[in-house]
Amino acid sequence: MKYIGIDLGGTNVRAGVVNGSGEIVSQNSMPCNSGGTENEVLEQIFALVDGLDSPEVAGIGVGVPSVVDSENGIVYNAANIPSWKEVHLKEILEKRYGKKVAINNDANCFSLGVSRFGEAKGVGIVVCATLGTGVGSTLVIDGRIFNGHNTGAGEIGSIPYLEHDYEYYCSSRFFIDAGTTGKDAAAKGHGPVWNRFGAHVGDLVKMILFAFDPEMIVFGGSISKAFPLFEESMWRTVETFPYPATVKRLRIVPTTMESAGLIGAACLVMD
Repeated sequence: MKYIGIDLGGTNVRAGVVNGSGEIVSQNSMPCNSGGTENEVLEQIFALVDGLDSPEVAGIGVGVPSVVDSENGIVYNAANIPSWKEVHLKEILEKRYGKKVAINNDANCFSLGVSRFGEAKGVGIVVCATLGTGVGSTLVIDGRIFNGHNTGAGEIGSIPYLEHDYEYYCSSRFFIDAGTTGKDAAAKGHGPVWNRFGAHVGDLVKMILFAFDPEMIVFGGSISKAFPLFEESMWRTVETFPYPATVKRLRIVPTTMESAGLIGAACLVMD
């Protein structure tokens, strides 16, 4: 069997056919018409799915940057797509394609992809966190996402921290406030900036340990690619956690998995 995974973002819409082994066998993408109407964005999704659909495709999974009623497949207030206030996406796609459809938050889809086919495969309790324009995170238990009541469980970026919240200090906002970008800071080797960033991520990890006590933390998102630049300062902060045995047993890794969010979206309909 094959499955279509869709990764909807305010910048791009990506879709791919994924096989049961988690391999993308074909894919396509287009810039998202984020300022368009609800139907105009839907038409973009239709165009991508139409180009990939076949009798072999058993279902369609979609990851969206928003709060989701995952049971009913309703998208609320999609980030950076103002017209998507309340979209009954599951119903719309099921009616058009006559296949199984599942919808979830994009961070949850990333986490599902990493847990099924990436670094966290076989790990009992893992927190997957994306560090990019924001901070998204998910608790995965035995390969299954813990959604919470409104798919909002594990949204640690919004927890108050210092003068703002963790997202402010552990995402691209931190670098903007420091007068640079993550990309420029990496290219120019701004060690002090990365050391401060790593200390904040270390505090984020300590909070994760208090809240969830996972076996592993997997970082994704654009900033995770610079993991070696902030890993040392992160661990220095993590080592101040009051329970040394917990720190000693913890694994923290950046994902090397490409298109984890798209693959994770397809995983939504594999069960």
